[in-house]
Amino acid sequence: MSDALFRKVLIANRGEIALRVLRACRDLGVPAVVAYSDADRDSLAVRLADEAVCIGPAPAAKSYNNIPAIISAALVTGCDALHPGYGFLAENAYLAEICGQVGVTFIGPRPEVIERMGNKAEARRVMREAGVPLLPGTEGVLRNLGEARQAARRIGFPVIIKATAGGGGRGMRVARDDAELTRLLPLAQAEAETAFGNSDVYLERYLDRPRHVEVQVLADHHGHVIALGERDCSLQRRHQKVIEEAPAPNLPRKVREALLRTAVKGAKAAHYTSAGTLEYLLDRDGHFYFMEMNTRIQVEHPVTEAVTGVDLVAWQIQVAAGRPLTIDARSLEPVGHAIECRITAEDASAGFAPNVGTVETYVSPGGPGVRVDSHLYTGYTVSPHYDSLLAKVVVWGKNRPEAIARMERALTETVITGITHTAPFQRRLVADDGFKRGEVHTGFLDDFLAQQDSTEPEASTRSRTGDGHGG
Repeated sequence: MSDALFRKVLIANRGEIALRVLRACRDLGVPAVVAYSDADRDSLAVRLADEAVCIGPAPAAKSYNNIPAIISAALVTGCDALHPGYGFLAENAYLAEICGQVGVTFIGPRPEVIERMGNKAEARRVMREAGVPLLPGTEGVLRNLGEARQAARRIGFPVIIKATAGGGGRGMRVARDDAELTRLLPLAQAEAETAFGNSDVYLERYLDRPRHVEVQVLADHHGHVIALGERDCSLQRRHQKVIEEAPAPNLPRKVREALLRTAVKGAKAAHYTSAGTLEYLLDRDGHFYFMEMNTRIQVEHPVTEAVTGVDLVAWQIQVAAGRPLTIDARSLEPVGHAIECRITAEDASAGFAPNVGTVETYVSPGGPGVRVDSHLYTGYTVSPHYDSLLAKVVVWGKNRPEAIARMERALTETVITGITHTAPFQRRLVADDGFKRGEVHTGFLDDFLAQQDSTEPEASTRSRTGDGHGG
């Protein structure tokens, strides 16, 4: 095949991930076009792009989620490939299918794979047949309340109701007895219908305070599938990840090796290509259970890059162009430890209420072992139309204690004024003794918040400049 990857790539996303893809394209020598909405006309990705094209007004439904506008942008600008980033249409099988029909390569898995793994009940079936461990649950969609009650008694309470097309915690409810199941089932179905246009739900046994551990995989079109280690994503609020790290702390080697083996097995069973992630729940006895597969690049991919030295986004692009993986799986033993903190435009002292406004001052942290993925600059206006993510502060250390110390330093150096943000909260979180011991689970953050002194004032992040306290 030719050495050329693509003539031009359309980046159908915004914010830090648009910049991340743009940089990968630059490293590979591939021209890129950034698609943007009216609200992002002055964004950093647009400013740095080789070429940019407006795809519609600020609301995502009329721009970043508008398939006709995105396809038109690709064709008008002469792009022969499209990178969807994460969020928005990244896991939309229809977009991937339309790309194929118009001669544009979708940088991701095939549409039928996206559809299969995006349906949680179908994904469970695929993994069950592949021998990947699953939590006890229903094998298909629940047809009515009577069927749900019967299944819950068989599985054993507590159970969790999940939307088959779900994600981000929507369409999800925990029922601890029959009465709660009766009350919560229609609520979960209604929420799933509103969020995804699909009210189908299923049941799984609910694990109390498990760890959330995921495995990064890469697969090409030549039959090569590799696992690039695991990440611990247990620190979550309302099912949204807050801190991620690699490798997972306090994970026995035998458990880690088994996780990686089953992830490769699962990806092969799904006929997967591109970068993807298999997510698992891990109980206190070291047993793990498949939860779902994300058929896209993850927000937290930098921590895997930090401990493996592999550029995941660049490999996504190369795999989509038909190149075989040349990474030796035996060389992927993680080196050191990496941690990522997601800094968002939210007020931790007010229940994490979202905040918008103009960034008056932005100073990014630096120094040994620090990487920041961000689209911020002084004068940037945070829009109410999109996700509140401002920056991902990623650190690497030769071991976990050094990585934690570097994260504390990096968060202390972070200055963002003009808007309220979560860097001061994150700094307290990584300084917590329980976190430092690696005693993390999905209920850890709720416990941490409950223990905080409600009278302790949150450090102001609106008016301070350069004071070394995160703005």
